[in-house]
Amino acid sequence: MKLQRLSSKMAIPAVKSGRYSCSQALSEVKLSSEDLISNMLNRKWMLRIPDTKLHQIMLSPLQGRHRDGTFGKISFVNKAYPYFGDHVMEKDRQHPSFYVVRDDLLHPLVNGNKARKLDGLLPLLVDHSVTDVVTCGGCQSAHAAAVAVSCAETGIKTHLLLRGEPPEVLTGYNLISTVYGNVTYVPRYLYAHRESMLKSHANLVAGFTGNVVQCSDILETFFTKQTSIALNLGQMDACTNVENHTKKVLIVNEGAGDTVALLGVIRLVEYLCQNHLLGKERPMKLVVDAGTGTTAIGLGLGTLCLGLPWQVNAVILADTIDAYKQKEKALISDFRTQFGFHLIDHCINEVKGGVVHWEERSRRRKFGNVLEGEIEACQQIAQQTGILVDPIYTLAAWEMATQLSKEEAYGRAEVVMLHTGGTLGMFGLAQRYKTYFHNLKDGAFPAKVADS
Repeated sequence: MKLQRLSSKMAIPAVKSGRYSCSQALSEVKLSSEDLISNMLNRKWMLRIPDTKLHQIMLSPLQGRHRDGTFGKISFVNKAYPYFGDHVMEKDRQHPSFYVVRDDLLHPLVNGNKARKLDGLLPLLVDHSVTDVVTCGGCQSAHAAAVAVSCAETGIKTHLLLRGEPPEVLTGYNLISTVYGNVTYVPRYLYAHRESMLKSHANLVAGFTGNVVQCSDILETFFTKQTSIALNLGQMDACTNVENHTKKVLIVNEGAGDTVALLGVIRLVEYLCQNHLLGKERPMKLVVDAGTGTTAIGLGLGTLCLGLPWQVNAVILADTIDAYKQKEKALISDFRTQFGFHLIDHCINEVKGGVVHWEERSRRRKFGNVLEGEIEACQQIAQQTGILVDPIYTLAAWEMATQLSKEEAYGRAEVVMLHTGGTLGMFGLAQRYKTYFHNLKDGAFPAKVADS
């Protein structure tokens, strides 16, 4: 994977020595709000370009939802090449629609939201000569697999602490994590104390001669002047693969829910708001599924920083609304301080109610559970649009996007769903929910559609 850096738009004070924070840099140079955002995004990136595909999903005029969880007589048509001209978003009230940001197509093994979170982090790891990364997740963690694959592509070793016991058959994200990283299964009672678990294992990897760092430590040098425009991966590999090289171990929190993870998501917002795409003037309702909530918060901060008339709607999956709001408050506070927004006059400093509208899923359940009819709903979407969603995450976003598109048929806002990925998760679910997937083999879904 080749790391890229955008061309500089403004000179940044050089670092003489030691740690150099964004706040220290801003004390030497007065930046406007636009300059600060520009410099925040003027950095090396994991993804060569931020581009992604956008599709338009047209709904049939018939509304309703089948009692078994499928969409009943609603049909979906995928317009793979929508036109974003001046008259593109004139409403067709008879056929509501929503747009899908196809981040699920960014990488064959890495979920789209995981790639965005790692977009700004991976280059920092390389610049700081990190040799090993320690992180954690569930047995079928998409985050753990993404870190393992992305780090392997840049020559960094990964150590993955997965909750629970090894599955009988390696499949899905668990298989990818095992192939690309070094997996250790951790008893659930130990995994409950994630922070101490990660630190303990990182110290074990570092040994007596290595050292352990956090994401916040390496982000301190954000405003450091970087002289190289492109990264020489050959030199990096030669350095990190030396057997006796001192280890530098980085701890990445579960789900990569750190401040640096917001940067790649904000970069995506900057890409989407270009005039030839969604633009900066039209009101939008962005929809995303929320695991840790970091992606949703990044979208919200991006819309706020860029002054967009967009609203971010996140379907909560793993916690309570209050818990997500607390996470949002903490991340926004860290973001302000880390990138210097607290030193200038910017609307981000006036945020009180948050930047995300957190919403409950229409059919509540314990996180990780699949309800009857949801596998069939995924099959219906796949057969009618060619887009694969999974019942744990992206189906929740699809459901909300469908509902909002009907509500906004006579409104001004357009609905845009961010497809975060999740394809490999279907393989793990097929082992866990054998009965539901067996119905697909028996042809139960077509019969239900015919009867609806």
